[in-house]
Amino acid sequence: MLAQTQLIGFIPTVDADRARKFYVDTLGLTFVSDDEFAIVVRSGGIDIRISRIAAFNPSPHTILGWKVPSIDASVQQFAAAGIKFERYPFLEQDASGIWTAPDGAAKVAWFKDPDGNVLSLSQHASV
Repeated sequence: MLAQTQLIGFIPTVDADRARKFYVDTLGLTFVSDDEFAIVVRSGGIDIRISRIAAFNPSPHTILGWKVPSIDASVQQFAAAGIKFERYPFLEQDASGIWTAPDGAAKVAWFKDPDGNVLSLSQHASV
């Protein structure tokens, strides 16, 4: 029923100005609008509403991720922009923080936005 409709993502923030700088200036997403409820940015044709809220506890799990053509290049570029990649003791990650799936079909690196929301970059083998 929803396969032909456009997806909208939602991310909570307690500091909209800081979130806007991060998502637009640091990650390079396209600014769409800003109102009393949310900042809207766009990535790959998908709108993401960064919702203003008074308080929340970030989820320890990934809430949003981007598929990239080269995870090594993307991680290097983001690290140069000041993004710190997460380390998880239960995963074998390389020096850059990239985890490779046991079958080699995917590579993933995780980072957090200024509110502590977990985001990811992933590269998947061509099929």
